[in-house]
Amino acid sequence: MNVPIASGLGLYAATAPAYRWAYVRQRFEGFLKNLQITTDQADDGETKHKGVVAALNRTYWGHGNETLNRLLIGSWGKLTRVRPPRDVDLLFMPPVDVYHQFNQRTGNKQSQLLQHVAAALRATYPQTTIRGDGQVVVIGFNTYRIEVAPAFRAEGGGFLICDTNDGGRWKHVDAEGEIAALDAADRQFNGNVRKLARILKQWQRYCDVPIKSFQIEALVKELLPTKTYGGNHEFWFDWLVRDAFAHMIARANGGFWMPGCAAEWITLGDAWLSKAQTAYDRALKACEYEYDNYEALAGGEWQKIFGTMIPLTV
Repeated sequence: MNVPIASGLGLYAATAPAYRWAYVRQRFEGFLKNLQITTDQADDGETKHKGVVAALNRTYWGHGNETLNRLLIGSWGKLTRVRPPRDVDLLFMPPVDVYHQFNQRTGNKQSQLLQHVAAALRATYPQTTIRGDGQVVVIGFNTYRIEVAPAFRAEGGGFLICDTNDGGRWKHVDAEGEIAALDAADRQFNGNVRKLARILKQWQRYCDVPIKSFQIEALVKELLPTKTYGGNHEFWFDWLVRDAFAHMIARANGGFWMPGCAAEWITLGDAWLSKAQTAYDRALKACEYEYDNYEALAGGEWQKIFGTMIPLTV
């Protein structure tokens, strides 16, 4: 067992190995394990969202199937969720006749459709807070928030969903294209797209960073091809995390095109920039400590970025 001793640098292992970066792989393997949702959390999310789908199928399709006419999106659809999970996002596909029915109306047709969906869900969940919010209907369960976007298959691919802002419009999205693009990149880089996305989502949560999860995923997909070690295992993750923050900083106020057939330019802005710069400075210091095998000192710097989900010592 390593015995901590005092030094000018603080606590470090008296019997640290002679080779460098002795603790990186174990630290990040432990971190990623800590980010995995538990079986109970997964089961709870499944039960909650399947109940919502069954309720909508009863209203719009005349049966109570729990999985038909739905597509999981967001962190559940992309498998980038982290512990504790906060919400489940999904598309629900009513019959196309519903689209034509509401599209013939006057006023904010999209808001009216969201209210129709919300009313259908209140019949099943009368004690639960349910509201329309921009593009989705939000069902506020105690343990999970389920966000449902009614969606219709679009000609040429993708879906039309509601956008109630500015008087209402149909918005073209390609959730399946987004998932396929992430799958392809993740396979190319040995699972590191999802791993690094989960890690950065923990920073987003712990440091209350105003950046969207899908923007993090896009930046990770950009980063990994630029690094010769982009597909390497967790021994390299101190550098990959450091490099991810550097890449984010360089991309402030830039943007990217959403993958798939629904071309949409996404602006990154810079509201998150100062927190990314702080995280980068701490990651630089952590990398220096990892190089010299200052186990707890490195862990302390990582915990300033990610909280106690990343181990202080391994």
